Amino acid sequence: MKILTGNSNRPLAEAISAYLNLPLVNASIRRFSDMEVFVEIQENVRGEDMFVVQPTSFPTNDNLMELLVILDALKRSSARRITAVIPYYGYARQDRKSGPRTPISAKLVANLITTAGADRVLTVDLHAGQIQGFFDIPTDNLFAAPVLIKDIKERFPGNNLTIVSPDVGGVVRARAIAKRLDADLAIIDKRRERAGVSEVMHIIGEVAGTRCILVDDIVDSAGTLCNAAVALKEAGAESVSAYTTHGVLSGGAVARVSASPLQSLVITDSIQATEAVRVSQTVRQLSIAPLLAEAMSRISGEKSVSSLFN
Repeated sequence: MKILTGNSNRPLAEAISAYLNLPLVNASIRRFSDMEVFVEIQENVRGEDMFVVQPTSFPTNDNLMELLVILDALKRSSARRITAVIPYYGYARQDRKSGPRTPISAKLVANLITTAGADRVLTVDLHAGQIQGFFDIPTDNLFAAPVLIKDIKERFPGNNLTIVSPDVGGVVRARAIAKRLDADLAIIDKRRERAGVSEVMHIIGEVAGTRCILVDDIVDSAGTLCNAAVALKEAGAESVSAYTTHGVLSGGAVARVSASPLQSLVITDSIQATEAVRVSQTVRQLSIAPLLAEAMSRISGEKSVSSLFN
């Protein structure tokens, strides 16, 4: 197997490379003056099992186009099999028709990746599980839960924990983590007036006097998490922290988190940390490089990936 990375999250690719003790493939990935993407692979990959590490995070369209061009370059270089490793799958929130005359962009992106030459996709915590069905090629959706649970156990020893889903859609994820931690479960019932704006309505479950941990897959503007933290504190929670897989954290999200009642926000390195995240005293990153490296090794060796989560 060989590993190649785009420019989206090189530190993650280097961590995976170090874990597997495999050097990254030499490649030149640059822009022409009009910002066209140009890729030149500078070593032989004929007959190789190739893994391309490229989250499609901000700038989403640039990173997606970079991934597509890399896949095409590998396909035309006669790679035996190409696996697109996309820790954060951009456009995942557009997984259905949300209204009349709207696209299903997650399906469009799946078509583009397949047509560009990917034989397999490896991703982490898809926003909607049914996106796996958008692909006509094998798709492995890993879960960051083991990484998050390990950190929760280290940081919050003892009982008195309540895992909280910030919306009804995340109940399955929150319940699974609560079960693994032997913790109580609560749900925030909210009404979203428009994209990026949420209003907390009420809390389902008892949170008074407990240490609450909000669990979600994506934190973007952080409005939902911050509103939920306020509601939980008003309901008598002893403390409120949050764990999410993908830290999009656009605009003033980091400042919003720092000014909120959240004790801490823990994200993974599926998306490369911005300067605001790196200097923040509230936001902390965990690495999913070992998880991805193990999955990649198992795919290459034709072994079970699901056994990682048994």
